[in-house]
Amino acid sequence: MKKSLALTLVLLFSIGFAGLASAHVTVQPKEVPAGSYQVFTVRVPSEKDSATTSVKLAIPDNVAVSRIEPKPDWTYEIEKGAENKFVSVTWKATGSGLGATEFGEFRVQGKVADDAKELVWKAYQTYADGEVVEWTGAADADKPASVTAVTAAAGGGDGHGAAGAGTDKDHDGESRDTLTLSLAIAGLAAGVLALLIALFRKRA
Repeated sequence: MKKSLALTLVLLFSIGFAGLASAHVTVQPKEVPAGSYQVFTVRVPSEKDSATTSVKLAIPDNVAVSRIEPKPDWTYEIEKGAENKFVSVTWKATGSGLGATEFGEFRVQGKVADDAKELVWKAYQTYADGEVVEWTGAADADKPASVTAVTAAAGGGDGHGAAGAGTDKDHDGESRDTLTLSLAIAGLAAGVLALLIALFRKRA
């Protein structure tokens, strides 16, 4: 009985860990040069039975966003501040939104400030049941804000070509994140398998 309970707890922990590792709202790319033009992709997974119906992205002070990519079945509203600068973008579903097993990607284009060190993206995810999840915490928080590191400005050119390069880095970053997650899950699965083998050997 105790062995069965221990095995159940291990399995539940493994499943829960995998879910937590993949459920954060993130912004890609994870690294950009200062002064460059970039396309930033906001990836939003639904992690509840209730659908995601709205996503608000607060634009960091050191990014000048100028364009929003249209997304089918979603509208967007732009909030502007001083000097007509984009302060936030809010996407709202015109249909059912993102279901429990779905995710969506929302894109904006803008220029990174020449003196930027990092970009902190705070996001607010609203569900159909009225709950608002605030992705605004520190890196080690349960609901962390996504952070993009800023490197030294690339030499040559005017930076306009960097938007395309940012898309490539986006995919590279996603691949690394996927690999890390896969390795973590594989390690947990191996541990569970080892425990099962040990239990069966003892019974034999």
